[in-house]
This record gives sequence, structure tokens and C-alpha cells, in this order.
Amino acid sequence: KGLPGFGSGVPGVPYHERQRRQLCALHALNNLLQRPWLSQASADRICQRLAPNSRPNPHRSLLGLGNYDVNVVMAALGMLGLAAVWWDKRRPLERLCLTHVLGFLLNVPSRVALGTLALPLSRPHWVCVRPFGDTFYNLDSKLATPTPIGAEPQLREFLRAVLAQAPSELFLVVSRDVEEAGTWLSPE
Repeated sequence: KGLPGFGSGVPGVPYHERQRRQLCALHALNNLLQRPWLSQASADRICQRLAPNSRPNPHRSLLGLGNYDVNVVMAALGMLGLAAVWWDKRRPLERLCLTHVLGFLLNVPSRVALGTLALPLSRPHWVCVRPFGDTFYNLDSKLATPTPIGAEPQLREFLRAVLAQAPSELFLVVSRDVEEAGTWLSPE
């Protein structure tokens, strides 16, 4: 069971949602799935289900504009029979068994700006990376278009560079069967 290929409606072009408001988690999931599957209303319902009696909800921004946390991402993937496996940065990336990984979600620091003025602050930003054939693509919603990363060696270098920027985190998107069997990790 895998993820669909291209879903933009244009042959050979990956589906790619661009950033709006604080909805990067929603865009990353939709880019991963190659279709507009998750809406803000759906993500908000997940937040409500995760913390039904909390005001404000701890799984999204104080104003309810998005900025969804990893719990919402994991719950959304779970609805599709998928799982997000946290990658322990102490492991070498060569241990990744890429044939069992459907895609990647990265949570990276993103600089905060007011117009053209960059502030000395950052906040978490979700990024999707996934393969199309033998090429991995960066489907970051802040990019104007999907950016090819390359084959497996280039992907590992890309991930190594991203993970070197603290406090970046990497999540492998896998089927539940792969998660339970642990086959996303090559034996030592």
C-alpha cells in the first residue's frame, strides 16, 4: 500500500499547496497525500477531539489560525492507516529503509517576519518530502514550486543538513504494518 503519485492534475507535476496563514501542517499533509484531503475545519475537529475540554486548545495556535502540533499530524495520518515515526537523530541516516517509507514530514524552525522585516524569532514549520519515481521532492509550502532533491544519496544529504539545524525533527510516514514491524529501520 503506497501513496498516490502525481495529483496536481498536470501530468508529471506534483500536487503542491502553497503556504497561507499558519496552516503548514495541513499543507504538508496534503502535499504528502497529493490531494487536498485535510481542511482547516477537519484539523480543528481533530484538535477538539484531542482536547475536548481545553480552552484554548493546546494543539493549535492561541487564535485558532493553525500552527497545528505533531499530535494533530499523527491523528490525521492515523485516520488513513498511516503513522508518523519520529526519527532519532543519533541514528545514522544510512539506517533508513527508504523502500518502506512513504514520505517524510520535517518540523523545522522558520524565521518570523513582518513584511520585509525579519524578526529575531522563529516558530515551527512543517515541510513534506516525498518520492516521485526515483526522485525525492521538497514540497515545502513556502516554496513557489516543488523542488527536486535527487535520488537516495541526495535525500540523505538533504535530511542531514536539515537535521543539523536545531531544533529540527524528522518523522517518517509509513503504513501501520511497517510501523509495527519496525521495517523502516535497516538492521545494524
